[in-house]
Amino acid sequence: MAELTVDLTYGNALYQAARDLDKVGLISEEASGILEIFENEPGFLELLNSPAVAAVEKKEIVTKVFSGKICDELVNFMYVLIDKSRTRHFKKIVSVYKDLINKVEGFAYGEILSVEPLSEERLRAFEAETGKLLQLNVKLTNRLAPDLIGGVKIFINGKVIDASIRSRLKDMKDSLEQ
Repeated sequence: MAELTVDLTYGNALYQAARDLDKVGLISEEASGILEIFENEPGFLELLNSPAVAAVEKKEIVTKVFSGKICDELVNFMYVLIDKSRTRHFKKIVSVYKDLINKVEGFAYGEILSVEPLSEERLRAFEAETGKLLQLNVKLTNRLAPDLIGGVKIFINGKVIDASIRSRLKDMKDSLEQ
């Protein structure tokens, strides 16, 4: 529970600072770049998380790697995380930060399952229809699910919209059994 509080506190603080500086989009993009580096170079994140490496050394490394490549505010935020031994929370902090952006902008991100890849045009149509239904700006990612038989399933904000053939067949079976 304490970890969730850390993620929320730092994510909110980062968002508030970015908003005040009018750098919400920039910091989001640069934080995503840092996460990509952490994924591609897990040893780098391990070094930042290591209690055996002094905070001063970690800050020097962060300066050498990121200074001039990301905004000063994000470098300073990394320093704060280093000072407070919170670098292991960076991924979840960024997740909270991006959730706040989406909430403020009225966006909801979800997933649409289909048997075959959807065309961009079809995907946009599903986004528009789902957006009308939920009264949100919706962005969907298409993922293949051959077990559907046909139709689609949409997962968004904890809701499921099941327009699959399997679901329709089950509904028909249930109504025939009554």
